[in-house]
Amino acid sequence: MNTENIEDIYELSPLQHGILFHCVYGSEVTLYFSQLGFTFKVRNSLNFAAFERAWQEVVARHTMLRTGFYWEDIDKPLQVVYRHVELPIKQLDWRGIETTEQQKRLDDFLVRDREQGFDLSQAPLMRVTLIRFDDHTYQFIWSSHMIIVDGWSSPLVIKEVIELYIAYSQGQNIDLGKGSVFREYIAWLRRQDSSQAEEFWRRMLKGLKAPTPLKNLYVDNLYNPEARYDEPQIKLSKATTAKLQSIARQHRLTINVIAQAVWVLLLSRYTCKTEIVYGCTVSGRPVDLKGSESMVGMLINTLPVRVKVDPNQYLLPWLQQFQEQLVEIRQYEYTSLVDIQRWSELPPGAPLFDSIFVFENQPVDDILQESQEREQSIELSLNLYKTNYSINLVGYPGSQLRIGISYDFRSFDSATINGILRHFEILLENIATNPEVQLKDLSLLTEQTRHISLMLEKEATFNFELAVCN
Repeated sequence: MNTENIEDIYELSPLQHGILFHCVYGSEVTLYFSQLGFTFKVRNSLNFAAFERAWQEVVARHTMLRTGFYWEDIDKPLQVVYRHVELPIKQLDWRGIETTEQQKRLDDFLVRDREQGFDLSQAPLMRVTLIRFDDHTYQFIWSSHMIIVDGWSSPLVIKEVIELYIAYSQGQNIDLGKGSVFREYIAWLRRQDSSQAEEFWRRMLKGLKAPTPLKNLYVDNLYNPEARYDEPQIKLSKATTAKLQSIARQHRLTINVIAQAVWVLLLSRYTCKTEIVYGCTVSGRPVDLKGSESMVGMLINTLPVRVKVDPNQYLLPWLQQFQEQLVEIRQYEYTSLVDIQRWSELPPGAPLFDSIFVFENQPVDDILQESQEREQSIELSLNLYKTNYSINLVGYPGSQLRIGISYDFRSFDSATINGILRHFEILLENIATNPEVQLKDLSLLTEQTRHISLMLEKEATFNFELAVCN
């Protein structure tokens, strides 16, 4: 280690600690590996010098992008910030190659890139590959480890890269203000009162003996399953999304709450349980930490949510109670999941939940829209990642609400996941049509299929059925 190049050393956040543990002691190189791909169309050719300079400047601006991790022969893992690191940017030119061959090469590259992984002790834990498809179309792949960049940070990084690239390619400079220092967040964490958090989590999890099981959704006979890292999605119509937004405004709810509630209801239907526990991922950006909204790093946290589902309760009052519960949890969103598990009544090491729900309050698409210029266009074309949870549900707000699922391909097949997405879509559409309804009357059938017989229902395209609950 070159000590002259070291800028700072400090401890990890709770979630970073968890990710490091899974990556160091697990066998999967692709765990917590993220690949974002962007299609970049320019009027002339891309200015590579400006592109490279823009990326290097963003790395220099944020300490987290210059950080490596150390854990061997020390009591507590540490992260080390370097003063200067070089970001590797690789160029590939695939002009003149047929489109089908280009796609095959891209698929092969993505696999090799994932298998390469990262050495967590070596900064930067990211790399960029720029691929030229024709005279005016490029795609750049930003590969990174999720221990340094969360879903909130990624759009911030891309926005800065695009803004700097536009300025540099025009021979101009641009002032983006002060970069972010991740130590400030670590210091904020250390100031928090853990006794209040412990009291809250003990109360919320009292009596919980096991997580909500997903095993009845697993596919047992998956032999040599094909590795999948894509994220199947549904997209609601503009009309349905507008209705849901109107209901949310009228009853002082959020689309996030409605979408999460649908997952709770589906888990209840799938497991025949009236008490559901799942993981909710929060931004973790405290209002009393100056600059937290523009900080690049791993600030998000995933917390257990325990919800009661009374089939006789009416939807809207239940949604309002659910939202109040989520607001209360946000007060303690800084708590380590390791501590929460220790304060619960579950056996040591037992998971609190098998599925997590994430709502992207800062989607990449919106950030890209703001950065567009007439001379070029850029759009997100690839978003691949893998966590240690069986199912990751992601909500994307906008004029058309989208729900995506990233999943463990060793436990689920695509037909099961598509079935869950279809149920998600039906419930959201039924809520938009009739929110004044009891939970038990929210159907998982569309109007067109209510009359279909049980025999036909067994022949549906997905391979799991709703449990018959007594």
